[in-house]
Amino acid sequence: MKIIGITGGIGSGKSTIAKVFISMGFPVYNSDVRAKELINSDEDVINSIKQEFGSNIYSSKGLDRKKMASIVFTDSDKLQKLNNIVHPAVGKDFENWCSTKNSTFVLKEAAILFETGIYKNLDKTILVTCPKEERINRVMKRDSATKEAIEARMNNQWSEEKKKELADYIIDNSGEEMVIPQVISLIKTLS
Repeated sequence: MKIIGITGGIGSGKSTIAKVFISMGFPVYNSDVRAKELINSDEDVINSIKQEFGSNIYSSKGLDRKKMASIVFTDSDKLQKLNNIVHPAVGKDFENWCSTKNSTFVLKEAAILFETGIYKNLDKTILVTCPKEERINRVMKRDSATKEAIEARMNNQWSEEKKKELADYIIDNSGEEMVIPQVISLIKTLS
């Protein structure tokens, strides 16, 4: 079974493209969703985060995501420390997930596939692209976030140009090309 990474900058539409693969019968592991779940359910992860960021980073409802975001998106060292806690747990969870799948290939969706080096352990990678201004507009509508907050998050991700150098395949999600024919073509190539 091949493991294919799928990534794209914030607002690129990688989750939408992942849903297209799912609708065509291919399993997709959403690393970002699972990370959010593990942050609130895995005792080792919770204890490590409390040790690094203080026990008040959690409330009775779980991790205070806004507080954590205000810390890690303004301090790259703190972001790296959080990633060093969460990414190994997600990696182990992904291995367990893969062991339950029977498919020609599975997809691992992750926002920072290249930044973390995860792509080196995958068979192929897909990058979903979209112009920066369109991505900002999408996220502003989706998250009710300010342009400045979105740009701060974008600055913690590699540029699309840098990701293109490492990607095996690119899906254009700008609206210039229909995405379903692009996905079908990729499925034929990957199967």
